[in-house]
Amino acid sequence: VQLQASGGGLVQPGGSLRLSCAVSGSIFSIIDMGWYRQAPGQQRELVATLANDDSTNYADSVKGRFTISGDNAKNTVYLQMNSLKPEDTAVYYCNARLQLSRYLVANRYWGQGTQVTVSS
Repeated sequence: VQLQASGGGLVQPGGSLRLSCAVSGSIFSIIDMGWYRQAPGQQRELVATLANDDSTNYADSVKGRFTISGDNAKNTVYLQMNSLKPEDTAVYYCNARLQLSRYLVANRYWGQGTQVTVSS
């Protein structure tokens, strides 16, 4: 099982980016998926999560600017980031809680990070 993240890049303040994260491999179910970020010298922090009941959770710092959504058919989660600020600069990591089999408990998996840089 792999989580493949994409969509990072360099954007000016006030700009937008869309991150994608796709789960590949054989799985039984996705419990939740989300995005975390880690800025240099900082701890990794939660950005947004999307559960399989479509409930969402956002960090206060991104509420109203970021939107998390999913495509169940593609086992993919997206993070639409608008009104980006320099303080949003970080490596963004995709995370998913997956159940590989009906007989196994769910575990968390991480994708590789994708760099988001907000700078003029």
